[in-house]
Amino acid sequence: MPELNVLLPMLALIVLIGGIAGVLAGLLGVGGGIVLVPAFFYVLQSLGYDGPQLMQICLATSLATIIVTSARSVHAHNKKGAVDWEILRTWAPGIMLGAVLGVILVSQLRTVTLQMIFGGLALLVGLYLGFGRSDWRLGESMPRGIKRAVLSPMVGFLSVLMGIGGGSFGVPLMTLHGRPIHKAVATAAGFGLLIAVPSVIAFLFVDIAQNRPPLTIGAVNVAAFGIVVAMTLITAPWGVRLAHAMDPKPLRRVFAVFLVVVALNMLRKALWG
Repeated sequence: MPELNVLLPMLALIVLIGGIAGVLAGLLGVGGGIVLVPAFFYVLQSLGYDGPQLMQICLATSLATIIVTSARSVHAHNKKGAVDWEILRTWAPGIMLGAVLGVILVSQLRTVTLQMIFGGLALLVGLYLGFGRSDWRLGESMPRGIKRAVLSPMVGFLSVLMGIGGGSFGVPLMTLHGRPIHKAVATAAGFGLLIAVPSVIAFLFVDIAQNRPPLTIGAVNVAAFGIVVAMTLITAPWGVRLAHAMDPKPLRRVFAVFLVVVALNMLRKALWG
């Protein structure tokens, strides 16, 4: 059993992280993973768990929380008839394959490389959030055939490399192909489940050889998973109420700036330490 002077600061900081992630998810409709991964990284690093496999722990633990939050989200959206089950059914095999391939790659990479990947992809997501327009289109229907066979594994693969669910890539993909935003958000929650379930199962068998935080199984930190899920379930409704009380669009741009700063800082640390 880890000493309390090690465990208690870690748990206290994770409580704070989970609460903030829940509010942002409810307020802005962004997945918690894009907040959780850098938060886990900075907290665990500051507590002395900096090592070549630290990012693997951050990615795996973030994805574990997405199983619960995505399942809850799909259930809520399905009650309103917003989930497009045809898209989920036809995109599921490719997304799940890409997720497993993502775990295989992540398990072979060191923290510095994963920091650079996360930073680069998060920078793109932040720029899209800040400058993307709702009327942008790549087509009027979702890709099929060869295009779907290429894009669906990419969604799962890139999401695992960032430790995120389906929202950051799935929502833009669907809206750019003519799906209404409420349908895209609801269906992307299903993408999150398709990404998180197989990847977390695989991450449970990844061996973290050194400097593991307390209560870690494979690459998943069970303590962080449990606390973050509990906190997001409490605080996400607060964010939803705030979203109805104010215009979230300016806040979305503020979050985009925040995400760009986080991404650039992650790249800075990877390149220069």
